[in-house]
This record gives sequence, structure tokens and C-alpha cells, in this order.
Amino acid sequence: MALSDIALCARAMVMIGASPVSSFDEDSAEAEIAKLLYPTIRDGMLASYPWRFAARGVWLARLSLADDERDPKDGAALFALPRDFIRLLSLENDGGKISRFELRDRAVMCSAETAYLGYVARLPEGSFPPWFDLALIARLAAEFCLPLTESSTRAEYLFKRSEDQFRQARLADAQQSTPHAIDDFSLISARH
Repeated sequence: MALSDIALCARAMVMIGASPVSSFDEDSAEAEIAKLLYPTIRDGMLASYPWRFAARGVWLARLSLADDERDPKDGAALFALPRDFIRLLSLENDGGKISRFELRDRAVMCSAETAYLGYVARLPEGSFPPWFDLALIARLAAEFCLPLTESSTRAEYLFKRSEDQFRQARLADAQQSTPHAIDDFSLISARH
């Protein structure tokens, strides 16, 4: 079942015993706190791990550099990051991995003519898998708890619970592909 941003926040509110929200524009403390905290918490959860479900790749568009930004020694180029960019996973070109780069505001600078970006994307909430929904709801509940209930004990418990959900979500995400096998390793060959 795909959940919206409001549905995720409403479930988190229920977990802490607060009134669920039906809109970020409601005139309530719950709606105001959800509206303020939700986008940052969602992006933080997406950035916190190289989620397979959110991994994307794209060839980047090259931008022109102002004269004061160019380093003539290394021939640096500036490439625009995609709008949905959250976290860089890899940067490559036709020759392989680009090892030296610098992230700048909504761009990446490197010494290459082309650049292929592997990254974690900001996805619509409806495309989150169930295990990520559960981890995000648990984290939202932990973050919403203190400002809404003023119970530090409950908030502490919810943070521990959210860490457990986060570990379970990472495990579930990691199991979504074939494990890497060691095919050619000298010690294994020596045993035969």
C-alpha cells in the first residue's frame, strides 16, 4: 500500500498518541510540526544509506564556468546535479571512476569532459517500499514526540525503536539483489 506524506505523518502521530493530521495546512500543532519537520526527516532518511530502491544514474549536463571559478591547472568542469539529487554514490566517465571531485551548491566540479552520476534520489512517497515506510514512520514518531508530548522518556524509547526499524529496513533493502560473489581469489584457488 503506497502512502502519501500526510499518511506517513498521520501514522507517526498515532504512534505517539497525538491526533493524526489530514493536511499540512490544518490549524493544529500536529500539522505545523509535521509540515516543518517532515521534508528534512524524509531527506535525511534517504541520505543516510545507499538505498537500492532510490538509486538512480544519469549522465550530467555540463555547465559553463565563470572565469574566476576555473582552475587552469586541472581543467575543471562543472556539471549540474539532477533536481531529485539527495546523495552522491559514484561519479564516473568513459574512462572509469572519477576520484577527485567537489560538490558545489547544485553542481559537481571535476576534471572530466563527461560525468555519469550514481546517486540516491528524492522519490515520491508512493514509491517507497514498505520497509522504508516503517522506518520513516518510526523516525517521524521519535522526532514528533518531544515537541508534541514533552516526554523525553517516550522520545528516547521511540528513537531506539526507530534505530531498530532503520536496521531492519537496511537489511531488507540489501536483500533486494544478488550478493556479490568472490569469483577469482588467489587463496580460494590455492585450496584446490
